[in-house]
Amino acid sequence: MRKFLVILDDSRECLNAMRFAAMRAANTGGGVQILSIIPPEEFQHWIGVGAIMREEARERIEAHYEVFAKWMRDRQGIDPELVIREGESVPEILAQIREDADIGVLVLGAGVDKGGPGPLVSQMSRNAGTLPVPITIVPGDMSKERLEAVT
Repeated sequence: MRKFLVILDDSRECLNAMRFAAMRAANTGGGVQILSIIPPEEFQHWIGVGAIMREEARERIEAHYEVFAKWMRDRQGIDPELVIREGESVPEILAQIREDADIGVLVLGAGVDKGGPGPLVSQMSRNAGTLPVPITIVPGDMSKERLEAVT
């Protein structure tokens, strides 16, 4: 089964990327894998605090994931898979794609702020020619109706 890999983060554009991935998966008989990345800690010398911070981050991610997963199950009939990795975003995304041969498309949401589409879209786009899978970039301000029409 081909999986649509979508990144779960705190950005507003993440919502449209999730919607697009779920709708495409439902319409094509695919699946959705949701990847969330915990960035490296700045203060490694506080090991006990770092462990607590990582656990809290995992709990936040799982709670956020459940909101999207419930919508995907209820509305699209898709049961998404959650993967949590730790590290820098781009290397972790690439590692996940390399490790899971079922991933067929990376879905990213583009920001609509004046600062551009967002750091993740910018970084991944620079490497688009060498990526092992295609990237779908979903505009952050695309309406639900338009998303339904293009999926």
